[in-house]
Amino acid sequence: MDTQALQQDALDAIASATVLADLDEARVKYLGRKSELKLALREVRDRETGMALNAAREAIESAVAARQAELERAELDAKLSSERVDVTLPAELLGDVHPRPRGHLHPTTLIRRDVEDAFIGLGYEIRDDREVETLEYNFDKLAFPEWHPARSPRDTYFLDANRVLRTETSASQIHAMEERKPPIYMVSIGRVYRRDAITPTRFPIFHQFEGLAVDRHITMADLKGTLLHVMRALFGEERRVRFRTHYFPFTEPSMEPDVSCGVCGGEGCATCKWSGWIEIGGSGMVDPQVLANVGLDPDEWSGFAFGLGLERAAQLRYDIPIIRPFWENDLRFLRQF
Repeated sequence: MDTQALQQDALDAIASATVLADLDEARVKYLGRKSELKLALREVRDRETGMALNAAREAIESAVAARQAELERAELDAKLSSERVDVTLPAELLGDVHPRPRGHLHPTTLIRRDVEDAFIGLGYEIRDDREVETLEYNFDKLAFPEWHPARSPRDTYFLDANRVLRTETSASQIHAMEERKPPIYMVSIGRVYRRDAITPTRFPIFHQFEGLAVDRHITMADLKGTLLHVMRALFGEERRVRFRTHYFPFTEPSMEPDVSCGVCGGEGCATCKWSGWIEIGGSGMVDPQVLANVGLDPDEWSGFAFGLGLERAAQLRYDIPIIRPFWENDLRFLRQF
């Protein structure tokens, strides 16, 4: 057998293959079990002949692999140029017999949109600011005293000596009052961070919406009416709302709104700490010192501010016993909404 002639014939056949089917025929003809080359290898009796036949086999195998890669690339390029798919079309229009299930909004996003709708209807603007704040805007200009526990690293995430992950979105209110003169009606919405232990109603990361109204002749009655309107928009007319006096550094006087617990119907359970009520946030009249800190005359301007948690609001709306599932990304929980 002329090994050189056989090798050359095989290489010519491989090079002339224009589709993968032709290449496979050439591979079977020259490398298959019954090919002339394989039969000759079985009959080898001397070293020189074996080396020559094995060299020819390796050359043919390399040529097949190289040509296969070329043809596969050419085939892919042809498909890419001729088969164009609009991936934005619905699955059924693309001929998919198993359409992909549509996703849906997270319960926190659902409650956020309802909050935005409620306040936009009252003429408020919606604002979203930075999550990393300086001590000046997170504490100082909000009239937090030096001894306040929120200034401690045990309560707040410090990035360095002067920057923190914001503990509330109240800093947005300072930015708004510095940027323009009243009247101001705004709601700041965003993520905040606190070193809280995880409980049925608390989590170290949560979303908050805080409102601010600064104008002439604003009173506590305006604050209470605004909060009642929003509570009823979020939870319905049947849920009870109450207000309790409280202390906050940046409001005076201050009060906390509570909503009756939907998990137990106000009878008392672990979620509401057996009180029948769940505290949803804080509120009050803007402290005159805060107005002075941003260059506003407290004798001319007054205002109210409030802050509530989005996850807490969603928990109250949907009667969810614990707040942790909002952050666990468990589809068994999220698909319910």
